Amino acid sequence: MAETAPLLELSGIDKSFGAVHANKSVDLTLRHKEILGLLGENGAGKTTLMNVLFGIYSADAGVIRIDGRPAAIHGPADALAAGIGMVHQHFHLVPRHSVLENLMVGRSAPWGLCDRAGARARLEEIGRDYGLGLDPDARVGSLTVGEQQRLEIVKALFRGARILILDEPTSVLTPRESEGLFAALRAMAEDGVGVIFISHKLREVRAIARRLVVMRQGAVTANIEDIASVTDHELAQLMCGHDLVPPVKEATERGRALLALEGVRTAAAPGHPVALADLSLVVHGGEILGIAGVSGNGQREFAEVTAGMLAPIAGRIEVDGKVVRRPSPRAMRRLGVAQIPEDRIGVGLLTTLPLSDSMVLPRVGERRFSRFGILNRAAIKAFVAEQIENFDIKAAGPDVRTGTLSGGNLQKALLARELAFDPLVLVAAQPTRGLDVAAKEFVHRKFLDLRARGRGVIVISEDLEELFEIADRIAVMYEGRILDVVPAAEASVARVGLLMAGAAP
Repeated sequence: MAETAPLLELSGIDKSFGAVHANKSVDLTLRHKEILGLLGENGAGKTTLMNVLFGIYSADAGVIRIDGRPAAIHGPADALAAGIGMVHQHFHLVPRHSVLENLMVGRSAPWGLCDRAGARARLEEIGRDYGLGLDPDARVGSLTVGEQQRLEIVKALFRGARILILDEPTSVLTPRESEGLFAALRAMAEDGVGVIFISHKLREVRAIARRLVVMRQGAVTANIEDIASVTDHELAQLMCGHDLVPPVKEATERGRALLALEGVRTAAAPGHPVALADLSLVVHGGEILGIAGVSGNGQREFAEVTAGMLAPIAGRIEVDGKVVRRPSPRAMRRLGVAQIPEDRIGVGLLTTLPLSDSMVLPRVGERRFSRFGILNRAAIKAFVAEQIENFDIKAAGPDVRTGTLSGGNLQKALLARELAFDPLVLVAAQPTRGLDVAAKEFVHRKFLDLRARGRGVIVISEDLEELFEIADRIAVMYEGRILDVVPAAEASVARVGLLMAGAAP
């Protein structure tokens, strides 16, 4: 191998899905001991390019070279054998199994035996070297989202990755967890691992990468040797191709209480390790209420209670003054409470089915879409085509398979589905996770439109900047309780951060 050969080189990578040209003769290099930023709006082709590198897709044209030598990658097994690891936005873990068992999937010692002792030792070594410690016996389903992502990274290193692809790695992390991830990545780079860091967050790309590749509409629009040489405004233009105009949060009159929880308690159970404890909260018409907190402090339970998916064992829920006697998803929806779940793949949409099925699923029994159990396919397709146009969803049409949409377009589809029926209250969990700057502003604009029309919006987010930007009040959760509710005008990172850590108000 020549000394000057890069660790990885992609040359002329081309990939199409029918009429969609996802990658257009893309060139990309990754140097030894480098953390390379890969930037672009949703649907720019970043993930497709990395899926080609990892062997999930086969390129229509182009060459992959590792250490200057052509690499034949026909599937993920070939990629793993070549030292390529990938951590996807949506994790590939087995929730019912332990951390150790997830690491050992597909691995065996001589004679087909499982080397548990060796796996434990390697897990401990990776944790010690990179600050990625995990309990080998913990059940994956009980881990926080941040810990699950840590496990995905450990799994890639466990399998010998020299090239690590991280697709939107900070979208599920708190600021403190992100700092820990960056420290681990820098240590990996020092040890010779090359990292491709895909993100939409300009501030975080600046913090971790020096060199940057920008993609738009399937092609590379810029190779930037020193990220300090360009402004955020210039980067946004390279990503989106136009100037961005942030939405304006205008003053509104706070209206009547639209959703009220009083003394709500839930029971801890598998899948819900945190119980809500005497939780009381009110959202009014004409306001956006933010919910802040470190992941795993009851936000998911709160969202599921308001969606009617998790039944409280005590307390009262009211929607527009009406007491909800028997909460259920159907009852809450009929009362006007719409929901954007945190897990848009596992809970929100049906990735293996057409987009038309995903976007009418919660209301498929309504007269508009079916009668006597027979679906009105024409009405369904017309509804979905209208939402595709109204929300600028990049999809070939209602019949496209849902799972082929990018993360940002999946989120737009969820938003379109819920807002199409003019909800009284919208509860949105991590609504802009993994979205580019333009898509994030689009979602915020929709929230502000609801607010201006006298509706109530609850935004559950681990992105404090997002809450400071759009919320009128910020409620902080800690261990299943609301510690305090702070007017956004009086909020600061220091004040909210202390509450997130459990400090008394």
